[in-house]
Amino acid sequence: MTAARTTAARTTAAHTTAGSAGADGSTGVDPGTAVHLRGLRRTFGARHVLDGLDLDIARGEFLALLGASGTGKTTLLRILGALDRHDEGTVLVPEARTIVFQEPRLIPSKKVLANVTVALPRGAATRETGLRALTEVGLEGHADAWPATLSGGEAQRVALARALVREPELLLLDEPFAALDALTRLRMQDLVGELCRRHRPAVLLVTHDVDEAVRLADRVAVLRDGRLVTDERIAIDHPRDSADPAFTALRRRLLADLGVHDHAVPPPPAPTTPTE
Repeated sequence: MTAARTTAARTTAAHTTAGSAGADGSTGVDPGTAVHLRGLRRTFGARHVLDGLDLDIARGEFLALLGASGTGKTTLLRILGALDRHDEGTVLVPEARTIVFQEPRLIPSKKVLANVTVALPRGAATRETGLRALTEVGLEGHADAWPATLSGGEAQRVALARALVREPELLLLDEPFAALDALTRLRMQDLVGELCRRHRPAVLLVTHDVDEAVRLADRVAVLRDGRLVTDERIAIDHPRDSADPAFTALRRRLLADLGVHDHAVPPPPAPTTPTE
């Protein structure tokens, strides 16, 4: 699988609001930007789930988005993936974009390789591309397996291969590890981090897991009341260790922004010697 090919023209071609481009078709957006949002608003009833949100994601950048349930994280991801509309604002995204959901969403009646290459042109070239994608996610021996025979982690690897085989310029990850056990989750985080560094799409990861966000992302943002209250670049070298003081300090700041206080439990008092 080759690295994703990008052009400024493709970036501005899809999913734009009316009047966002100039008369000559230009947008004034830096060609190094993959996602450009200005004044984004999405309303359900009387509630502004996204309320004038501004956000840029650079090409090849990995952004993790945190927020409590109901704050609009998945709504934002669905808008970027053209699965939902926006009510106001400017949305500029790459035409080539794919989504990995919490559930693998494999087609039970198709074997693994057919799931990876679904909707792609049939032929030897597509088959070879699909097999290379399966090799990248460690499932080279599962091309002819049925989805029902896969573990949860294996099924999610197939979903990841299906996303990457399309060489996306924007990869959207909607809590893709939430249903996995702790060990499989860590392995999948390592795999996603490695593949994203190799293929260099812009990435938006929606997650509730602060450690996951700090472990994987180049930037981390917190969404609250329809706006970003935190947007911080992570200045910690990979691989990241949760015991690193810088990791711990960032975790505490993010938890505080989420309204959770990470107070260490004090040790029990030392026993006293009774006096006579």
